[in-house]
Amino acid sequence: MFSFSARNLARETADIAYQRIVDQARQPVFFMEHGVPDTLDGRFELICLHAFLYLHRLKSERPQASRVCQCFFDRMFADFDRSLREIGVGDLSVGKHAKHMAQAFYGRVLSYEAGLAGNNSMLAAALVRNLFGTVHPSEAAADGMVAYVRAAVRELRNQPAAGLLAGHPRWPCSVPKKAP
Repeated sequence: MFSFSARNLARETADIAYQRIVDQARQPVFFMEHGVPDTLDGRFELICLHAFLYLHRLKSERPQASRVCQCFFDRMFADFDRSLREIGVGDLSVGKHAKHMAQAFYGRVLSYEAGLAGNNSMLAAALVRNLFGTVHPSEAAADGMVAYVRAAVRELRNQPAAGLLAGHPRWPCSVPKKAP
């Protein structure tokens, strides 16, 4: 059992980390240069991708990261719940939609884990299938996102655990742009 102050600290950390992830996921370059659809689905996918990257890095910091990871997950889905309500999803169906979003997130986690463990074409396939949805990105756009994801993994791996556990993930300084 952990103390009330430890829970509050984990929640505050999760709030900070989630806001940083949302800020990164909203970078216009993803939509304008890489062709990620600027839709509810595209924005959801970018948040899921960045949440995965953050949580993937924190796996190596267990057990001390477990509390932060759980609070982060709870914070993310509380925001998804709020967003569903804002766009007019009725109270009776919010739970069903949130469950579908959680299943989708877990599917992305498995897909991105396999992609990272494999070669660039496996990661590109995972990104095209999930991040781009029904849009068919150019090979350059998919390759640019693969390069970004690999750079983000490196950037997060090189960060001290203390900063990550305080909710301060740093992302690559630039997002690789697709070739003309």
